[in-house]
Amino acid sequence: MKKYFPRISELSLVPSSGGVFEVTVGGRLVFSKKALERFPEEGELERLVGDEFGA
Repeated sequence: MKKYFPRISELSLVPSSGGVFEVTVGGRLVFSKKALERFPEEGELERLVGDEFGA
């Protein structure tokens, strides 16, 4: 993700279980595999994170 958004100062992976895959930006949930019952589509995470940064 830092490759696409060099302004990101911190990036962390939080281990989980049960197939949960969630992406948050600044404490705001931008993608949840659990809620949507699917993995992100190609380019989807970059778009969602970019929207949060106003990119």
